Amino acid sequence: MSGFKVIQPGILTLIQDAGRFGHHRIGLTTGGPLDADAFNWANRLVDNPLNTTALEISVGGLVLEAEVNTCLVLTGAEMPLKINGIEQDRWHAHQVKEGDRIEVGFTTQGARAYLAVSGGFQIEHSFSSAATVTRESLGGLSGEKLQQGDHLSCAEIDGRKAFRLAEHHRPVYQDQISLRVITGYQQHTFSDVAKRVFFSSEYEVTDRADRMGYRLSGPEVKSSIDGILSEGICHGAIQIPADGQPIVLLNDRQTIGGYPKIGSMISMDTARMAQLMPGAKVSFEEISIDDAHNLHCLAHVKFNNTDPEAV
Repeated sequence: MSGFKVIQPGILTLIQDAGRFGHHRIGLTTGGPLDADAFNWANRLVDNPLNTTALEISVGGLVLEAEVNTCLVLTGAEMPLKINGIEQDRWHAHQVKEGDRIEVGFTTQGARAYLAVSGGFQIEHSFSSAATVTRESLGGLSGEKLQQGDHLSCAEIDGRKAFRLAEHHRPVYQDQISLRVITGYQQHTFSDVAKRVFFSSEYEVTDRADRMGYRLSGPEVKSSIDGILSEGICHGAIQIPADGQPIVLLNDRQTIGGYPKIGSMISMDTARMAQLMPGAKVSFEEISIDDAHNLHCLAHVKFNNTDPEAV
């Protein structure tokens, strides 16, 4: 059986595709890559369809041994990539052969990196997706993070197109960012003063930040209600619990919840937030739904019109 052997699984390495959609009604969340832009570029640089299964590496520490001749790429956070002990460029596809050792070091900036191989990893789908959600024990390899000794199956592909993304097109990850928010229908439960506090203050990412959501610490924001009848929760929703500290909900969020929500962060910025480590600083900026839609369309056009270089 060809593929890659997991020598060291790293802090948290998960098999992901674009996500599991259409199953919230039965309580299954979406999963998928926290930074969809870096994930999409990883697949594009090895000439894969964008929904092809890849690895999401949080913080770093992954070591693989190739048992196949193929091509791979690492995008996202600044985690050093070595092949047989020699450091290689990220955002650049590399040929590997059977017996090669692939090491992904620990991050110096950012939190999530994505490793894609030509043709993708061959993972059985659960509810139409291979995305791993460990809370639901679903997707990936038995619904769990990678473990030492695991085997990642993939096809042997030689001669596949491979690309690199020029440095000036690569994202720059920062520890202090502004995030754009569309206010929601529950905003009326927050006073003008509370909303002014929220949109003018700086918050810190706490150590309670994971794939379900990021808990923040900063000036309290209070709603006039303690809770609501549980309802569906969208990606990027910003819940305000009783302690007044915002929680930004991400891909592995629960599908329903009963805290009041001041609004929802746009998807472009949830990806940026997911690259933050504890201690990073964030602030919020209100944006209209029309402006958010325009930004999304412009980002889509930019991705499609940015041509990587053949290698």
